[in-house]
Amino acid sequence: VIASNDDTIFGILHSRFHEVWSLSMGTSLEDRPRYTPSTTLETFPFPEGMTPDGPAAKYASNARAMTIAAKAQRLNELREAWLNPPDLVKRVPEVVPGYPDRLLPVDAEAGAILKKRTLTNLYNARPQWLADAHAALDAAVAAAYGWPNDLSDDDLLVKLFALNQERAAAGR
Repeated sequence: VIASNDDTIFGILHSRFHEVWSLSMGTSLEDRPRYTPSTTLETFPFPEGMTPDGPAAKYASNARAMTIAAKAQRLNELREAWLNPPDLVKRVPEVVPGYPDRLLPVDAEAGAILKKRTLTNLYNARPQWLADAHAALDAAVAAAYGWPNDLSDDDLLVKLFALNQERAAAGR
């Protein structure tokens, strides 16, 4: 879990750029990739000035950061609409002040449908609207790096690693 309420950071972490880095630099657990802070998050070279270690206010007026945030918000809206469609859920106020509303199935049939609506199932199916939302997000992140959007995964990893090494040499 990466605790941040910043849509720019959410977008960067959900981009192909971070996915390629994570799968290459992360460790494994049996036959599955494992995300670890020390090998993955802490070594990932975020776009210049858009790191999760400082306040989002420092890049809030950056046009590229705002574009990433907008694309990330759109991705999240689409996923939420699929996970919890209004015809299948009802919002119930939480009894503890300050907590978000609870989302409950409207009936037993909706509950059965909702049990199948997981992010894993969504990404395994990868509908076109999801692929398009990720493509738009990836284009925004590529622009933040100043790189072309059509880099292969191998070329992307080379560029990210070079940026990582450059920043490490500069003590950043």
